[in-house]
Amino acid sequence: MRCAEVGRQMTGARSYQAGLAAEDQVAQLYDRSGRSVCARRWRGSGGEIDLIARDGSEVIFIEVKQSKTHAQAAEHLTPRQMARIYASASEFLAGEPKGQLTDVRFDVALVDGMGRIEVLENVYAA
Repeated sequence: MRCAEVGRQMTGARSYQAGLAAEDQVAQLYDRSGRSVCARRWRGSGGEIDLIARDGSEVIFIEVKQSKTHAQAAEHLTPRQMARIYASASEFLAGEPKGQLTDVRFDVALVDGMGRIEVLENVYAA
């Protein structure tokens, strides 16, 4: 294996672990605020949703983005990824008592290199 390949693998592993740590931090933040996290890394046919929480009868779909700064983290969310999240959220809601009529919110949690969290609530609202 070449040095460049090993370097990419190590960088990828670090990024993966940083992402997991960021998701844990965000999950703890939601739990502390009384919005219990009911699923982590929920996978539907459209893709993965990082966290799903509940606030009473409302379901909150949370995408976690981690980078050196909040601005850089926000840049990592693409329209294609948002479409996948919508598709998976729709699939999740099919199992809810009210189905697609369930009150929902889509949040994006940005985590910077210092571990500071900025939550953008209902970010996909039209």
